[in-house]
Amino acid sequence: MADFYQNGIITNLHNLVDRSTEELERELSSFSRLRPMSLVLPSLYSELQGPALSNIIDQVAEVPYLNEIVIGLDRSDEAQYRHAREFFARLPQHHRILWNDGPRLRQLDALLQQEGLAPKEMGKGRNVWYCYGYVLASGRAEAVALHDCDIVTYDRSLLARLIYPVANPSFNYEFAKGYYARIAGQQMNGRVSRLLVTPLLRALKKTYGALDFLEYLDSFRYPLSGEFSMRADVLNDIRIPSDWGLEIGVLSEMKRNYSTNRLCQVDIADCYDHKHQPLSADDHARGLSKMSTDICKAIFRKLATQGEVFTTEAFRTIKATYFRIALDFIETYYNDARMNGLTLDRHSEEKAVELFAENIMRAGEHFLANPMETPFIPSWNRVISAVPDILDKLYQAVEADNAE
Repeated sequence: MADFYQNGIITNLHNLVDRSTEELERELSSFSRLRPMSLVLPSLYSELQGPALSNIIDQVAEVPYLNEIVIGLDRSDEAQYRHAREFFARLPQHHRILWNDGPRLRQLDALLQQEGLAPKEMGKGRNVWYCYGYVLASGRAEAVALHDCDIVTYDRSLLARLIYPVANPSFNYEFAKGYYARIAGQQMNGRVSRLLVTPLLRALKKTYGALDFLEYLDSFRYPLSGEFSMRADVLNDIRIPSDWGLEIGVLSEMKRNYSTNRLCQVDIADCYDHKHQPLSADDHARGLSKMSTDICKAIFRKLATQGEVFTTEAFRTIKATYFRIALDFIETYYNDARMNGLTLDRHSEEKAVELFAENIMRAGEHFLANPMETPFIPSWNRVISAVPDILDKLYQAVEADNAE
């Protein structure tokens, strides 16, 4: 149960009274006549066999207000795609699967590669980008929600609360970011947000001052959540990062394109748990090690576009400042966990902080060595200007795959 406090420069929409899901859904069904809604589910094939997705689909099947469900399916061969068709067939709503590894979408991707417009690496960012393109192509939605497919504590109230701010015709929000407490199994989770993002933002403030972008990011209660919703017109201009910087990149794009009074964050769950990435201290290309490096690069790149200058000495200062702030945060989180009867391993927390500090320097060195790197996938507006019939081609490819 949240309080009503408004922190930072982004509107907080709290869960103050535990309003029933049925009441929210009745209101959303009324909104859907004026503002039809779509849900995007980016999924790996392996998640069909995991502990979360079957429950998610059973829950979503009960949702009365969705006009469309778009499922992006990654890492599947033909037999697995056919199994996915059967798996998602229980959805009574109009739904389509994007078989990203299928020959039709591969051919479309090859066409975009010839124009230098295709996503450069596989992953969630690429999956989401193609799903958003299909939403634009189908024209069935004016409000779009996205959430992950590995939420083991999923309840359909999460979706209702997530999409409500952009679905309500009397609200002016273009974008809503979901937040929640990362508590599950009597443990405090969310290490990358708690131990990297928040202390790094505070360290950058100490080093560069209270910049508007830093205040903006620091206003989000859970900036790395994979759950957000937006008006469909947002999809035309947004540039999606293809790496682990996706969430930070989306927030950066919203700040670039819209006034902050058109953005909000909404409390969507009392309890939230999903699969946990390993720390991967010995392999910087995997797990939280790669995630933390990509997130740092995303933040540094954004600040550089606003005229901030980075040097090796500056990154050393940022790292040292971050390290002290992060260690202080561990004490704060330990006390908070202890008071609430939760467990928190100080040793593993400090190991994570040490890795994140190392990766701040690694990200900084990569940034300085690759000044021309452009990890963003082009906006759909740019793609359409280069290939005017691209949305028609995407729509026809998906429809053909789903018709077979």
